[in-house]
Amino acid sequence: MKKTTIDIQAFINEHPFTKYQWMILALCFITVAMDGFDTAIIGFIASDLVQEWGVEKSALGPVMSAALVGLAVGALTAGPLADRVGRKKVLILSIVVFGGFSLLTAFATSLNQLTLLRFLTGLGLGAAMPNAATLMSEYAPERRRALMVNLMFVGFPMGSSLGGFLSAWMIPHYGWQSVLVLGGVMPLLLAVVLIFFLPESARYMVVKRQPAQRIAAILRRIAPVPEQAEFELREAGQVKEKSSIGVIFSPRYAVGTVMLCLTYFMGLLIFYLLTSWLPLLIRETGATMSQASIITALFPLGGGIGVLILGALMDKLNPNKVVAVGWLLTGVFVCLVGFSTHNLLLMGIMVFIAGSIMNGAQSSMPALAAGFYPTQGRATGVAWMLGIGRFGGILGAFSGAFLMQAQLSFETIFSLLAIPAFLSAIALLVKYKLGQRQPAAAPGEVEKLQKA
Repeated sequence: MKKTTIDIQAFINEHPFTKYQWMILALCFITVAMDGFDTAIIGFIASDLVQEWGVEKSALGPVMSAALVGLAVGALTAGPLADRVGRKKVLILSIVVFGGFSLLTAFATSLNQLTLLRFLTGLGLGAAMPNAATLMSEYAPERRRALMVNLMFVGFPMGSSLGGFLSAWMIPHYGWQSVLVLGGVMPLLLAVVLIFFLPESARYMVVKRQPAQRIAAILRRIAPVPEQAEFELREAGQVKEKSSIGVIFSPRYAVGTVMLCLTYFMGLLIFYLLTSWLPLLIRETGATMSQASIITALFPLGGGIGVLILGALMDKLNPNKVVAVGWLLTGVFVCLVGFSTHNLLLMGIMVFIAGSIMNGAQSSMPALAAGFYPTQGRATGVAWMLGIGRFGGILGAFSGAFLMQAQLSFETIFSLLAIPAFLSAIALLVKYKLGQRQPAAAPGEVEKLQKA
C-alpha cells in the first residue's frame, strides 16, 4: 500500500484552528498567567516587608533582582534542554519548580532566605515562558501564528494585574504570606493537569524521529490522518549546525539574534523597574499604599489589548516594523507618566496606556523570535532572547534602588525610562534591515525526518 507523506506545518496550515488547539492555547495561557503572577508578586508585597521587617527600601534591591537572575539562568538552560528532550517535559518541570519555591517563600523569615528562594523560584519562571511560547507557535497555523502566541501572552499581564488586585485585598486581611501561598499552590495544581492533557510538539517529534504512530495520534486530534503515513518537515532556514546554540549564532541568524536580545533586554529593564518599584515611586508622590497598588495594577492590565492588536498587525504587516512602532509609542507614553503627578486619575490613565502598548510590544517579542528561527533552534532562540533579556530586568531592579537613593524627581525618572524604549525600536529596525530574512521553502530544502 502506497504511503502518504505529510508535511507537519502544511497539515496545520491547511486545517481550521480546532478545539484541540484551543485547549493547548488555554493551557499555555494559564501557564503564562501564573508566571506573570509569581514574577510580579514581590513588588506588591515590598511595602509590607519594609514595614514588618523594619528594613530600608534599598535593602530590597537584591530580593527584587534575585528572581531575575534565576529567570535568566532558567531561560538560558531550558531552551537548549527543550530542543534536546522536549518542550512538554521541560515546561512541566519548570512549573513545579516555580510553584514549589513560591510556596516555600511564604515561610521566609529573613532577607537572605527571601533572596535565595526568589532566585530558585526564578529558575522555574525563566524556563516556563519560552517553552510555552515555542509549543504554542508550533501548533499554530502560520497565517495566525503571531496572533495566537500573542493571545497566549495576554496571560502574563493579566496574571501580573491579578497579583496587584489580590494583594490589595489579601494582604490587609491575611498578610503578605497569603499571596505567596496562592502563587505556589496554583502552579502545582496546573502541573498535574498538563501531565495528562498537554501534548508534545508534533514538529519536535518529527525532528527527533519519534515513532510515526505517536505523531499521527496527536495530529488526528486536529484532522484525519491516513494509516501508515510518513511525516516530514518542509522548512526554510535550516542550517548545518549540530547544536541549537550554533544555529542561532550562525551567519544566517546572528544579527537577528543580537538585535532580538538587545530589544528584550531594554524592554525588561523598563518592565521590571516599574513592576518592582512603581508602587514605592507612586507612594513618594503622596499616594496611599492602596492607591499605589491599584495604579500599578493598571500597568499590566491593558497589556491584553496591546498584545492582540500587535499580534493581528504582525500577521498582516512586517512584524519587525509593527513591534518597533510599539516601542516608539511606549517611550512617548512612559515619558508622559512622569508629568502626571498632579492628578492621580490622569496618572492612572497614562500608566494604563503606557502599559497597554509596552506589554503589547514586549509580549510580541517571543512570537517575533519564534517566527524567525527554524524548528531545530526555535526553543533555544526564544529562550536565549528571554534569558539574556532578563539581565535587563536585573539592571532595572537595581536601577530602581539607585534612582530612589539618588532622589531624582518623578518626572526625571520616567524621562530616563523612555530611552530604552526608543533603543528597542531602533534595534528591531536594524534587524529588519541587516538581519537575514528567510526565503520561502524550496523543494530542495525539504528534509524527510521521520518515516513510518
